[in-house]
Amino acid sequence: MTLGEIISGCGVAATDGDCGVEITSITADSRKVKAGGLFIAVKGFAADGHAYIRKALEAGAAAIVYEDEEKAAPYKEGNGTAFVRVESSRYATAIIAANFYGNPSRKLTLVGITGTNGKTTTVTLLYRMFTSLGYSCGLLSTISNYVGTRCYEAVNTTSDPITINSLLAEMVEAGCAYCFMEVSSIGVEQDRVAGLYFKVGIFSNLTHDHLDYHKTFAEYLRCKKLFFDRLPADGYAITNIDDRNGMVMVQNTAARVVTCSCRSIADHNARVMEESFDGMQLRIDGRETWTSLIGMHNAYNILEIYATAITLGTTPEEALVAISRLRPAPGRLENHRGPRGLAVVIDYAHTPDALENVLRTLREIAPARTLICVFGCGGDRDRSKRPEMGKIAERMADRTIITSDNSRTENTADIMAEIKAGMTASGISRSLFIEDREQAIRTAIMTAPDNATILLAGKGHETYQIIGREKRHFDEKEIVEGIFNEMQ
Repeated sequence: MTLGEIISGCGVAATDGDCGVEITSITADSRKVKAGGLFIAVKGFAADGHAYIRKALEAGAAAIVYEDEEKAAPYKEGNGTAFVRVESSRYATAIIAANFYGNPSRKLTLVGITGTNGKTTTVTLLYRMFTSLGYSCGLLSTISNYVGTRCYEAVNTTSDPITINSLLAEMVEAGCAYCFMEVSSIGVEQDRVAGLYFKVGIFSNLTHDHLDYHKTFAEYLRCKKLFFDRLPADGYAITNIDDRNGMVMVQNTAARVVTCSCRSIADHNARVMEESFDGMQLRIDGRETWTSLIGMHNAYNILEIYATAITLGTTPEEALVAISRLRPAPGRLENHRGPRGLAVVIDYAHTPDALENVLRTLREIAPARTLICVFGCGGDRDRSKRPEMGKIAERMADRTIITSDNSRTENTADIMAEIKAGMTASGISRSLFIEDREQAIRTAIMTAPDNATILLAGKGHETYQIIGREKRHFDEKEIVEGIFNEMQ
């Protein structure tokens, strides 16, 4: 593919050199530049790609895409390499990636979901549902990426655009009919999904998160809404209108709006008829089905899964049967039964709203059981949610153990102190503060009364813990099962 074809539509401001040169690879990482390849100098948060132009040239780059003329100018003379200046190297990366890989998002049905909570559960279950219906599918999620049945490790909720388009192209090559993708607000703001053609966009909910990055809730909302503003006219925007921002999200979309509600009149409705630790009986659009998922938040997830399936042409009967066979996504309300009638529930809840939803669910299902909450908060992330989560745990749990999560470069004791700041003296008196998370889990289980429910919140599917800059193996399922075996 020629350079001219690759840079089409990416916001070119000026070119210097032969745009007819054949490009054999693209990258924004100077360590991955190959002879005949294209290097895109992206201004990042930790590093500026313009500082690595020399390294890219030494590796044999056939072309350089950049946005800062002053930083690129010293390298432009006498090397025969084509230079292309763009208005935004972030946006250009996404368009270049889509062009280079043949715009794969237009060759399958791409479904994206955004919102604070529920993204992973929804896309994972949609992937499983459509796979069970006989389709070859792709999945791009926080937990993992799938091309058909082939699994790839996921690094971010929304990967970089070169990785996304590379995986989508692989899905097309493998014959995938659908791809279900998590879309984060940061991914939207950083143009990681620019140039992708989404047939369906789904909005779950909007609550407190990522304010360390977005700074204000209004900016967080704007980035989420931008995803729907960019949906095509022949696409669909599925939204939860029970969330106060549900209609705000779609007010400027060109796509056809499909509404979902568990409380009011909408295109699709759901109601919880019965609930236990084993699952829920739901009535969706007048028909009943059983799901092994629990909690009102999962009723909303299931409803949007159903609405998506119907929008994509599945019959109600097929959709409800498929829903009844679904199992929870990893680390989402995973229930582990132990000795003395104990139930240890592992969940990824790491925002105030998610923590409250899970605690409410566990309380409503088993109101007579003692409810113990073990959680911490991630370091180098939104600090404002820490006292709020402490307040929620105090209000909704009988006992609380505050511990570490992924402390990263922050001091764990400082993070715990900020959580504690949201609690009253009464709440603090019913709490323990144990920095070592494994010890906190052991203490919760060993000191719990018979038939107690213990929530381990924040880690979910993760099998590691980041302390300082070290990533250590840490699998809560292994820890819980080990403690249960000791108690036998």
